[in-house]
Amino acid sequence: MITRSNTPRRAAWLILAPLLLGAAAPTRDPASLSTANGLFLGADLSYVNEMEDCGAVFRARGKRVDPFAYMRAQGGNIVRVRLWNNPDWTRYSGLADVTKTLRRAKAAGFKTLLDFHYSDDWADGDKQIVPAAWAGLAPDAQARALHDFTRDTLMALDAQGLMPDWVQVGNETNGELMAGKSDRPINWTRNAALFNAGIAAVREAGRQKGRAPRVMLHIAQPENVLGWFAAARSAGVTDFDLIGISYYRKWSTRSIAELGETIRVARRRFGADIVVVETAYPFTTDGADASPNLLGADTLVPGYPATPQGQLAYLTDLTQTTADNGGIGIVYWEPAWVSTGCKTRWGTGSNWENAAWFDLKRHEALPAFSFLGRSYTPRR
Repeated sequence: MITRSNTPRRAAWLILAPLLLGAAAPTRDPASLSTANGLFLGADLSYVNEMEDCGAVFRARGKRVDPFAYMRAQGGNIVRVRLWNNPDWTRYSGLADVTKTLRRAKAAGFKTLLDFHYSDDWADGDKQIVPAAWAGLAPDAQARALHDFTRDTLMALDAQGLMPDWVQVGNETNGELMAGKSDRPINWTRNAALFNAGIAAVREAGRQKGRAPRVMLHIAQPENVLGWFAAARSAGVTDFDLIGISYYRKWSTRSIAELGETIRVARRRFGADIVVVETAYPFTTDGADASPNLLGADTLVPGYPATPQGQLAYLTDLTQTTADNGGIGIVYWEPAWVSTGCKTRWGTGSNWENAAWFDLKRHEALPAFSFLGRSYTPRR
């Protein structure tokens, strides 16, 4: 998720053969698509464990619900979870917490996407901070460390029956991996070596365990996608199956329709399946605490008011646009980061509670969940 000024930004499985870069775009049945026959719709639920430890009670129609089970019942079929290397500033999003989240997701019947940040903290479109343990290493040693961390993590998860179905090699990697602020030209010799090390580790773990995750590379905001992947291909980064795109209108120059065009072109040009792997929209501009909301009035799109129905309409139309242009999924960030009495480095509560899928006061489930169970007939 994009950060600003060190603030966190944030049911059948369709088996698709991995597509080689440059191959013809996959054909798509023009019939209606849903989570049962071609779409992957869900959310990043990395915050659930922490919110529950902070006392949050999630409800639907007044009754307590498990967010994993509830999202599954509403039609969702994929859960994303982030992993930091050594987050010594928090008890969450390290391997132990990720294991708990993956276990909950698998138990609820979800496919899973593991998001390697390759950092001890938030990695995003603005920054890619090298893990402290790897900071003093030469480039080739960093590539080996990244490879081994990726492989060993996947092997450890597989030993518990938790091998993810998809793996992100990096999070919002607009800038050079593990190179600090994303405000300088990318050294593609180094960058390609790091990406290829991570990809090779995923492939290696898959071969050893006979359960091969699909590989995703992830860029923030559609205006950055085509140029980045063209540069990656030229540098020799070719062995990936999925392109993940973050789309937050507040930080993007592109409309929903223009996002759709990027999806269509990227799918054809790079031969990969496309997922909008992060997006969000506020259901109110109010807040439940003193922590400022990152998605305020400046994030609103004409025709989509900051209301529960406006949030639902945004997600429904975004999914329709994605399907129209050959994309295969939407993953929301972050429906469960509600307001509690817990403190963060940014204040008490949440910077995202007005864009969650639970309301401000009682954490009652909002209409947004219903976009998961719809069918979407591509219009082109």
